[in-house]
Amino acid sequence: MHLWWENAPLMATFLLVHGGFCRSWVWGDTATALAARGHRVEAVDLPTSGPDPSALGLQDDVDAVRRALDAPGSGAVLVGHSAGGMVLAELADHPAVQHSVYVAALRPERGQSAADMLGGQIPGWMVVCPEEGVVRVSDSPAVVRRALCADVEESRFSRDVYPRFVPSSLQVLAGTSSAPTPGHGTTYVICEEDQAVPVAAQQAMSARSDRVERLPSSHNPMLSMPERLAQVLETAAPGGTDDEPS
Repeated sequence: MHLWWENAPLMATFLLVHGGFCRSWVWGDTATALAARGHRVEAVDLPTSGPDPSALGLQDDVDAVRRALDAPGSGAVLVGHSAGGMVLAELADHPAVQHSVYVAALRPERGQSAADMLGGQIPGWMVVCPEEGVVRVSDSPAVVRRALCADVEESRFSRDVYPRFVPSSLQVLAGTSSAPTPGHGTTYVICEEDQAVPVAAQQAMSARSDRVERLPSSHNPMLSMPERLAQVLETAAPGGTDDEPS
């Protein structure tokens, strides 16, 4: 887990959950922007993405985030990106969550898995390695950039982003959601240039949210426009939006 905050009075607490193939580093610039505004920020490393995730599944990710939520302190705005939305859906009734924000994220119905939400097909930028029990990004940086980070400058992507991708558990794709009824409000952030989670799918998933925001970004706005994303997330902080359950 990574922590960011300044020594100023804290306005809100954000708990950031990454998606597949990366770790908490992906939130670095956005976390810094939130901390500069006086917020407390934590980013959790999900165990199903990392050096040896093959034996791990959705529940392991949920448990990791639950431990962070159960730590002493005030409630948090829980933010999930991409497949991290599966974790948010499992924690929809956690009493420490003040608001959930789905950023181009999977928001399953009860009984749905990530594989279901992918339509039963693996996109071309993913490579399944069944003998290892993992899924990896393609060995073509250009293919991965086009799908995930088209608005991240090419040299930066090749130097700072692509080499940091890690394997994700194949098992986690099959984990089904219990999707408890939310006990707090939700925001969905649609990324309008996303080539990984179709915009039409994001719009459909956002229909159950209390608030919908839009960014003119690819799948990873935390890399391409972290300041703008931080501003959007700030609207979900206590007092920033309607926190009635959806």
